[in-house]
Amino acid sequence: MQLIETLEVRNKLGEGVIWDHQEGKIWWTDIELSQLYRYDPETKKLDQWQTPERLCCFAPRTNSTDLIAAFASGFAFYQPETGQLEWQHKVESENLGTRLNDGRTDRQGRMWAGTMVENADQAQYKGSLYCLDKDLKLRKTLKGLTITNSLCWSPDGRTMYHTDTPSRKINQYTFVPETGEFGDAELFAKTNKGCYPDGSIVDADGYLWNAQWGGAQVVRYAPDGTEDLVLEIPTSQPSCVAFGGKDLNLLCVTSAWQDMGPPARVKDPQAGNFFIFETEFQGLAEHAFAG
Repeated sequence: MQLIETLEVRNKLGEGVIWDHQEGKIWWTDIELSQLYRYDPETKKLDQWQTPERLCCFAPRTNSTDLIAAFASGFAFYQPETGQLEWQHKVESENLGTRLNDGRTDRQGRMWAGTMVENADQAQYKGSLYCLDKDLKLRKTLKGLTITNSLCWSPDGRTMYHTDTPSRKINQYTFVPETGEFGDAELFAKTNKGCYPDGSIVDADGYLWNAQWGGAQVVRYAPDGTEDLVLEIPTSQPSCVAFGGKDLNLLCVTSAWQDMGPPARVKDPQAGNFFIFETEFQGLAEHAFAG
C-alpha cells in the first residue's frame, strides 16, 4: 500500500468519510468546526460548506441530491448546495451532555448513528444507538454507550460491528437484514493499550479496517477477528476510513488535532489532514439512505 495523496485540510475532528459512487466523490466532515467536504479524486477539486450545526455523520439519499445528516442534535435531510434543512427527529434533547457521533447506512439503506457523552456533568444518562428506518421511524437500540464508533456490516449484511471506544473492544452482532434486529454482543477484536477503535469499514473480502485513535495506525482484521495487517498513518489520531475511487481500491483516512495542545501539534504536524492510500484491496459500494 502506498500513500498517494495528502490533503492539508487541518481538520479539528475529521470524521464520517464516505465514497459516493454515483457522483464519484469523497465526502467527510469536520465535526467540531462544522465543515462539510467533498473531493473529486479525478479533478482534484475540493468543495467545502459551513453546516448549520456540527455534522457528525451522513449518507446520500436514493433519488435525491440531499443527504441524510446526523447532526449533533438529531437527524435531518440536508442539501449542502442550498443550505436547505428539513429536520426529521431531534434526539436526547433532555440529555444535554450528549451528541450524535459515528454512523453509517446498512446494506438495506437504513441509517444508523449513536450518541456519545461529551459532558458527563451535564448528561443525565449515557448515549444510545439509533436506527432511522426507511419509513423515517426512529428507534433506540443499544443503551449505556460512552462513544459510539465502528458501525459497519459484513458483505452479506448478516453481521454488524460496533464499538464503545473507551472499552477498546470491537463487538460483532448477528444481524437480521430484513428487519434490522440484532443479537447480543460478541467480542470481535480488542485493540492494544493506547489504541482506541474509531471508524471502521468492511472490504469485499469481509475484512474489517479500523482507524485507531492514538495509535497512528489503521488495522485490518480477518473475519475471525485476528489481526491481518497494520497500516501506519503519519499522524497519531486517525479517526475514520472508507474505500473509494472508481475501482474502490483507495483507502481514505480522516484524522484530528482535537485534544492536542500546541506542543503536541508541533510534534504531529500532519494532525487533521486527509490521507489517500492506493491498496491492492477492494472495498464495497456504500448504500444510500432509502428513506
